[in-house]
Amino acid sequence: MDVLTLSRLQFAITSGFHFIFVPLTLGLSVLVAYMEWQYVKTNDDIWLRMSKFWGKLFLINFALGIVTGITLEFQFGMNWAEYSKYVGDIFGAPLAIEATLAFFLESVFIGVWIFGWNKVSKKMHAWSITIVAFATNLSALWILLANGWMQNPVGAKLTEIVNNPLISQRAEMADFLAVATNPSGWLKFFHTTISGYVVAAFFVMGISAWHILRKNELRFFKLSFQKAAIFGLVSCILVILTGDFHGRNVARTQPTKLAAIEAIWETQQGAGLSLIVIPDEANRKNSVEWLTIPKLSSLLSYGDPNAVIKGLNDFPDDEIPPVSITFYSFRVMAFLGFAMILIAAIAVYISKKDRFEGFDKFLKIAVWAIPLPYLAGQLGWIAAEVGRQPWIVYGMLKTKDAVSTSIDLTQVIISLVAFTLLYGSLGVVDIYLLAKYSKQGPSDQLAQ
Repeated sequence: MDVLTLSRLQFAITSGFHFIFVPLTLGLSVLVAYMEWQYVKTNDDIWLRMSKFWGKLFLINFALGIVTGITLEFQFGMNWAEYSKYVGDIFGAPLAIEATLAFFLESVFIGVWIFGWNKVSKKMHAWSITIVAFATNLSALWILLANGWMQNPVGAKLTEIVNNPLISQRAEMADFLAVATNPSGWLKFFHTTISGYVVAAFFVMGISAWHILRKNELRFFKLSFQKAAIFGLVSCILVILTGDFHGRNVARTQPTKLAAIEAIWETQQGAGLSLIVIPDEANRKNSVEWLTIPKLSSLLSYGDPNAVIKGLNDFPDDEIPPVSITFYSFRVMAFLGFAMILIAAIAVYISKKDRFEGFDKFLKIAVWAIPLPYLAGQLGWIAAEVGRQPWIVYGMLKTKDAVSTSIDLTQVIISLVAFTLLYGSLGVVDIYLLAKYSKQGPSDQLAQ
């Protein structure tokens, strides 16, 4: 273990833990806003109670998400100081916009929403959570545009750096519009945020199913289940569609990642897709390839069944990402995506037909399915970030050249252990609070 490996592990742990909270915030804010506008429209108190109940769970998740996100920025200046020197002029711009525009916007109006019950009009109160939902998604946009630039660096110019043994050049902003309209960032934004909507939908469905099985507040939780199921089904379908567009963009901009995702070792025209594959990295081939559908990989990657996919063996050895991790992460993520479509479709059917009582086994599945979109999201990020290696900025800056030269192994070990213990504790607190208030159910108090 060296500084580079431990710094990568530390960032993986902290960013992965942070992303447990982000997708639920993105989706649940939208659902709560919808519920409160239904209350404004119908004046039915059940929508008010739904807004308060699901809003309470949203606030728990939102607070912990903010806490876990702060440490990520510190690591850019500490563990990854050389990276910050190299790309700070570009990478810092979208992060600064996110903080000054989106974060401040959601911070102000989350306060209005929390403390504004019975103090502002119903419409104003509904607008406050709507603005929060907009701002959280806007925040995700700028962060993902920054990440999209790392995947596909555009709008940059390189200038010489003197007296630095590791980095001889520095990337500077040449075209902000190119960075802000980068297709890699926008496709990642739509795919990631909509996957957050799936997380929220399965979260609401699962908790609602738990209460329906126990005959608690049946009208309340059946209505919550139905709206979440519809939201979830639409979102699942959109995730698949945006994932297809995103995959084609990866094929154009990151050919090594595409080859690793598909475990294609030799350059092929009209590459097929094998449903069962076991990559053998040591021998640079696949030990198992079963049930191959001819030309499907080329079709999915380029929209052309006869397109050429460059194999991993035709890339330099030092530019090939870890294949097995990338491949299996992507395959399991895709499998979970289609499984969630099936679950959401059944959920829509039974909720629209009001056939909950005859589907107890499915309701139990819905409860246990809460972690599925979380897992799919984590696997998606593993495929995206591991598949980009050995580049931290694809084709421009390698990860080994981005780590700080001014920290030692002991410092990284101490901070890694501290972050792991702290985040583990926060995870326990989060699960405890969400479980406690989820089981507690909606309060009979409509005010406060």
